[in-house]
Amino acid sequence: MKATTMNAVNVASNPQLEQGRSLWYDAYLRIKKDKVAVISFFTICFYLVLTLLSSLGVIFDNYGVVDNSLTYLPPSWDHWFGTDLFGRDVLARAVHGTKTSLVVGFAGTGIAMAIGTVLGACSGYFGGKVDDLIVWFYTTIDTIPYILLVVAFSFVLGPSLLTLCLAIGLTAWVRHCRIVRAEYIKHRDLDYVQGAAALGASHARRIFLHILPNVFHLVLINFSLGFVGAVKSEVILSFLGLGVEPGTPSWGVMINDAKQELFRGVWWNLAAATLFMFFLVLAFNLFTDALRDALDPKLKNK
Repeated sequence: MKATTMNAVNVASNPQLEQGRSLWYDAYLRIKKDKVAVISFFTICFYLVLTLLSSLGVIFDNYGVVDNSLTYLPPSWDHWFGTDLFGRDVLARAVHGTKTSLVVGFAGTGIAMAIGTVLGACSGYFGGKVDDLIVWFYTTIDTIPYILLVVAFSFVLGPSLLTLCLAIGLTAWVRHCRIVRAEYIKHRDLDYVQGAAALGASHARRIFLHILPNVFHLVLINFSLGFVGAVKSEVILSFLGLGVEPGTPSWGVMINDAKQELFRGVWWNLAAATLFMFFLVLAFNLFTDALRDALDPKLKNK
């Protein structure tokens, strides 16, 4: 009777117990209450919609149209960010450059997360020689500066969007692998994993169906962090001429063009690329911070 009364008091004082909220649903509610996180999320969605509409030719279908009579026009109502050397609309270039950054960000980071998750899971779960081999491998990769590895890939394979995605994906997985390995070491001996083993679950089933869902929030957080790094890497490599193919819209290419235009007082090419990159990176950083706090089990009941 006393235990029943105590349980009733706990339910009354903590509505989460009555509703039976999961970590994911509780994270959703926490993010929903965070105005900065909500604004950041819709900013990211805005970039995605902008990319989709421009790729379909619904908006800014005049990208690449050369008109020498419109060379270096300053910002106006007809051209919000002016025109470039070839009379192309700078805003249209910036919008189409968003597609390049998002493709590299999602594809490159997705490859890195897949590699880091699989290797980290196998390393942390099996331990022993498997762990030693994988730790040796990612330690060796980590001794080489990240940007030099990406540049090396670009030199060997040549500048292209596919090369950028592969270069970033095959070099940016080390940090994520370390984190996943550490989590699997903590989870592999817990009761729910041992219970699955007693019921005859295979190693693959325990790794991917039992443990992975409990560490997947770390994959999401690391994906958000990696996305920002991938976007910045694409801009840097395109600025150096090692990124996308010539003619492909890119914020890095726009910034590279702007370095020769600033002494003429033509600043709008640089401004457009910088502003587009700034708000995308800022939105992802702020949303990642909110996501990390929302998925922290220690903060669930606060």
